[in-house]
Amino acid sequence: MNRNTRQRRALREAFEEQNRPLSPTELLALASEKVDGLGIATVYRTIKSLLEDGSLAQVDLPGEPPRYELSGKPEHHHFQCKTCSKVFDAPGKLDALDKLAPEGVSIAKYILVVYGTCHACSTKGSK
Repeated sequence: MNRNTRQRRALREAFEEQNRPLSPTELLALASEKVDGLGIATVYRTIKSLLEDGSLAQVDLPGEPPRYELSGKPEHHHFQCKTCSKVFDAPGKLDALDKLAPEGVSIAKYILVVYGTCHACSTKGSK
């Protein structure tokens, strides 16, 4: 049984408010604004619990530690800012994927990540 503790609520709210994939350290920083004394061990335990009950999905990016997002979102890809390393949802799907693969293969999974500079970082640079 999962208890709905203040810590768990603060972590869920961070996902809902940010509406993007978060790393455990990002999650800790955001939830710590609402709950004093929150530790990284609690963050990892809660992530594990939310993954097990299907509330979270793991987001794997090449060469990066996993991030997590609320599950149940429509099919989408991800954008990573090369300046601040934040990851954002990039809605939509790749319709022509079968044309990218060699003939006769069956695609089981693919990862599409778009890299660039997020709005916040590009705004900082123009000031």
